[in-house]
Amino acid sequence: MRRVRSLIAALFSFTFDLGQFLRSTFQSRTALVAENLFLRKQLAFYREHKVKPQAMTDVARLSLVLWSRLFDWRSALVVVKPDTLLRWHRKGFKLFWRWKSRPGRPALPLEIRELIARMARENPTWGQARVADELSLKLGIFLSPRTVRKYWPWEPSNYRGRRSVHNHGGHSCAITLAR
Repeated sequence: MRRVRSLIAALFSFTFDLGQFLRSTFQSRTALVAENLFLRKQLAFYREHKVKPQAMTDVARLSLVLWSRLFDWRSALVVVKPDTLLRWHRKGFKLFWRWKSRPGRPALPLEIRELIARMARENPTWGQARVADELSLKLGIFLSPRTVRKYWPWEPSNYRGRRSVHNHGGHSCAITLAR
């Protein structure tokens, strides 16, 4: 719910900024230069009186990064250093690629996971490759044995974590099964 609110706030902010930008395209050049000078004078007043600016929100930072693409921003920076704007730009790319490359695939539907577990319990001699083959041949559900292994029921009710294996000489040794 919090992400939805922040997304709505970001969209509202960008829409407002776009409206301001479109409004400024219809102003005369003299009016734009005067407004720009007026805003710079306000910033200079704040710097002279050492008024500490409030921290910017992520939406405001993103907005500055996007608008900086339309003009020579290095000469207009008063509040932030050029390195700061470039850092915000890099942070935006990091966030984008983190979102773009979310890890992993979604889990299989519950019905298929339960079917894999049921097939493994009812056919104890079958391995994961056989279960994958049966699913693909008979039901048209194409899974790799590795995917089947991910949902394999490793601990059936009679499983105790160890099993006895007999070698050719009749001796037995205990092997611990890795999970």
